[in-house]
Amino acid sequence: MSRKVSKVFKQSGVIPYRVNNGKVEILLITTRNFQHWVIPKGDIPNGMSPPASAAKEAWEEAGVIGQVDVNELGSYKYRKGGKIYRVKMYLLPVEMLSEDYPEASQRKRQWVEVTIAIRRVKFNSLKRILKGFFQVKSHFCAFQDTSHI
Repeated sequence: MSRKVSKVFKQSGVIPYRVNNGKVEILLITTRNFQHWVIPKGDIPNGMSPPASAAKEAWEEAGVIGQVDVNELGSYKYRKGGKIYRVKMYLLPVEMLSEDYPEASQRKRQWVEVTIAIRRVKFNSLKRILKGFFQVKSHFCAFQDTSHI
């Protein structure tokens, strides 16, 4: 008896962040139906690298631009509509925030401290990645204050 192997759909996403008064903040966005707080993510188009796709999603869904760190921060899986998705996550230090972007009318966005972001996101595996990001960044990096963004 053979087991059906489920196809895992590949996506990539970013954790958009800035430093405001010495505190790291993450930009969360809502799902299109405004029910959950999430991070920008989406399918990886053919011929596009996961970091480049993550940057594209950050612009389309959150209106942010920055240089995506090409080192994968981690990944998480989730189910939606009977499909399984695996999301590769990357860091995005936000350099520019636009009020006019493709999905501006479909989502809300909010800068929150990391601890609040961890509480708000839906998936436990994404919470784990956010916790790991905060521990690594707070212990090993001197953040540049980007509160002007």
